[in-house]
Amino acid sequence: MEEAAAAPDIAADVRRERIVSMVMEHEFVRVTDLAELFRVTSVTIRADLELLDKQRAIRRVRGGAIPVKPARAVEPSFEVSLGSAAVEKTRLARHAAGLVVNGESVIIDAGTTTTFLARALVARADLTDVVVFTNSLRVAVELEPAIPRISVLVTGGTLRPVTHALVDPLGAPMLERIHADTLFLSCHGVHLKSGVTGVNLLEAEMKRRMINASRRHIVLADSSKLGRTGLAPVCALSEADLLITGREADPEFVAALYEQGPPVDLVE
Repeated sequence: MEEAAAAPDIAADVRRERIVSMVMEHEFVRVTDLAELFRVTSVTIRADLELLDKQRAIRRVRGGAIPVKPARAVEPSFEVSLGSAAVEKTRLARHAAGLVVNGESVIIDAGTTTTFLARALVARADLTDVVVFTNSLRVAVELEPAIPRISVLVTGGTLRPVTHALVDPLGAPMLERIHADTLFLSCHGVHLKSGVTGVNLLEAEMKRRMINASRRHIVLADSSKLGRTGLAPVCALSEADLLITGREADPEFVAALYEQGPPVDLVE
């Protein structure tokens, strides 16, 4: 597993959820890497792994942990997705936060990378008079410490528990009444032919409404989402003004995007 910048302090139960998702993603994680990532001691990580092994969430091995069984092919919970590719998502979020300027109106879609974006916006103490619209309860809560520098408006609608997103019915009225400067859009996949897709039809419809309610459309997609197609179409690549992804992205796919897709910010 690649070494990464340290993550902010988090609760033990959340840390363990992220450890499980990282084990499933990388197939093997080292104690030393986890200790550096979560800013805790190796002793703490070993205790986490022992507990998770007893719970049969992972299998403890010398130096680290491996999966106890293959991951199920179902939509993961928000909490599990939050830990998946967490280091890369944090880099993308910080880069995206750097594109926001004072006085801007922003729509932030529900998603894990956009949750990291909310944290990155809070960390930007220089930002003032920013208005954020979101259909994500998690994004709204993450932004709360930045009020009143950042005004937070939640769309309303029906709660979809697996992603903490608000969708139709009643999710659209606010979006139909605004013209925001920038949309930060999350996704399940980015494909050269299928475009940007989601995994749920109701959330995809909300994403379409967000696109219609904004002038600039920025897609946030960690490298694992490139080349992947989800059930629910969101938009063609031509409707995106910028794609932000990580240096881990497949070079051939990125080259193809440069030729026929939107501009790409490859975040180091």
